[in-house]
Amino acid sequence: MSLDVTRLARALDRHGPVARIVVAQARGSVPRGAGTEMLVWDGGSDGTIGGGALEWRAMAMARDVLRSGTARVERLALGPALGQCCGGSTTLVIERLDAVPPLPWARRLEGNAPPPPDGTIGWQDGWMVDDAARPHRHVWIWGAGHVGRAIVDVLSPLPGFAVTWIDMAADRFPEGDAPDRLIAIDPPQAMPHAPADADHLILTHSHDLDFGLCHAALTRGFGSCGLIGSATKWARFRKRLVAMGHSVDAVDRIACPIGDPKLGKHPQAIAVGVVRCLLSA
Repeated sequence: MSLDVTRLARALDRHGPVARIVVAQARGSVPRGAGTEMLVWDGGSDGTIGGGALEWRAMAMARDVLRSGTARVERLALGPALGQCCGGSTTLVIERLDAVPPLPWARRLEGNAPPPPDGTIGWQDGWMVDDAARPHRHVWIWGAGHVGRAIVDVLSPLPGFAVTWIDMAADRFPEGDAPDRLIAIDPPQAMPHAPADADHLILTHSHDLDFGLCHAALTRGFGSCGLIGSATKWARFRKRLVAMGHSVDAVDRIACPIGDPKLGKHPQAIAVGVVRCLLSA
């Protein structure tokens, strides 16, 4: 299985010991597939294994594991055991974690089978083997205003994305759990630290800053780049960027406006359109 080390470390730092619930096996029709995980702590949780009766049962077991410290392996037929109509079955592994374990992490949870071969990841013969989750996409979000917050709210729970959120001061960010934050007094100077294939969303409080970030992104290179703004704003930016020496083809890779204009201009509507584009790419 793939362990989201960053997410786990953040939860441990903020909440203390956590119980990790992992869907180790999934057969037939089930809410979420093998490898899905969620964290449970005293008074809260992060993630989901599909909701409904399965998740409520799993969270109750997780609280027991938090108290006892003893790992559990539970096999559940969703119909007979939980009254769900999915019809499949699932094996859950629930463990208490007080610190981020060394990876890869192999442990025997039941039976007496020998350890699986090196390189085996997942559930096999009573052994669970985890390695670090590696995100498929790096998304850099420039600006912690209303639209930036809405996009982070929608995007950060999704697996496969590593989100870096950048603004000029700590008090621009909301309180609470959030992705990695980067404080940059001069944000364009931080652009070279982004992966060359990162997806960028530029939505700061300042048109001048937005322009500087577009120039920096074109200079650095990117997987994709989106700019919040109107057609008029983009026409002006586009003309200036070409005048600075960027090729027309390169400049035209910047998408403006972002999201789906048909959904409207509410921050959450913009966020839905943006994340849909990222998921479809």
